[in-house]
Amino acid sequence: MKFFNMNRSWSVVLSLFMILLFISCRNETKDQVTFVFDKETIPIINTDSVTMLISDSGMVKYKVITKTWKMFDEASEPFWLFPDKLYLEQYDSLFNTVVTLRADTVWRYISDNLWKMRGNVFIRNFQNKTFESEEIFWDQQKQRIYSNKPVTIKSPNEATIIADDFESNQQMTQIKMKNVKAPELYLNEDEKNEDSAKQKKGE
Repeated sequence: MKFFNMNRSWSVVLSLFMILLFISCRNETKDQVTFVFDKETIPIINTDSVTMLISDSGMVKYKVITKTWKMFDEASEPFWLFPDKLYLEQYDSLFNTVVTLRADTVWRYISDNLWKMRGNVFIRNFQNKTFESEEIFWDQQKQRIYSNKPVTIKSPNEATIIADDFESNQQMTQIKMKNVKAPELYLNEDEKNEDSAKQKKGE
């Protein structure tokens, strides 16, 4: 007579079940993708089509319009990124526009309150004087705008000048420049010399 050991049978079945479960879990783990959140390259907030007003001491001082606004507030050096062009207006106490600005790409470093503008940077002040460069910095804390790149400055009824080193106040009215060139003046001088030479030949 044969006796069937139920306890031993259940033990074998249970063991086989555990082995299959373990194999299944291993295969599932291999299929999973590990996601690592990189605070330096992944924004915590990504906003589209933005128009915002920035106040200072209870007064609206700036208006910003941009297509994309990425906030990296958890980065080691927190910053905002505007990768798809930015347009900014600065107002006086009567809400008159005193400065307009646009650039292809803009970074704002939160701790230093510093804006870095790069690519087709264009600034116009209330005197209709314009400033163009590939890179300009705006230090809000020190209330200064500066660049170490060539800056082209155009004024109504004045010659265009190019400066390799540029610094100004936020209103773009108090300007310091180094290595200044005035291509239009040189061109006019050349034209005058040519005219004088022609007149001498005619004589």
